[in-house]
Amino acid sequence: MAGVIELSRDEFEDLVGEALDGIPSELTAHMRNVVIVVEDDAPERGLLGLYQGVPLTERGDWYGGVLPDHISIYRREILRICETQEDVVEEVRITVVHEIAHHFGIDDDRLHELGY
Repeated sequence: MAGVIELSRDEFEDLVGEALDGIPSELTAHMRNVVIVVEDDAPERGLLGLYQGVPLTERGDWYGGVLPDHISIYRREILRICETQEDVVEEVRITVVHEIAHHFGIDDDRLHELGY
């Protein structure tokens, strides 16, 4: 039954950190002006993560003096859809990769083609 997994915010943030550690350094070295945060609640049901910002592929000479891009990972929504601890680890990993891909300018259609 989904929705029975309980993790503290600290435990969940550790999982997000582990997912970030799994991103190749060749990619993370190119991440610019972006912050990743864990939020308890999503603005809408079913939303596991959200990227808000200007993807690297759309930044031009005009880009400067702007607030950081913002990636939110929604703790309760991920926990709600998972049945096991292993499911949570995998869903956090997929969600983190998915939202970072948006930072790099990869759209949802391409992500779905790639299995994310």
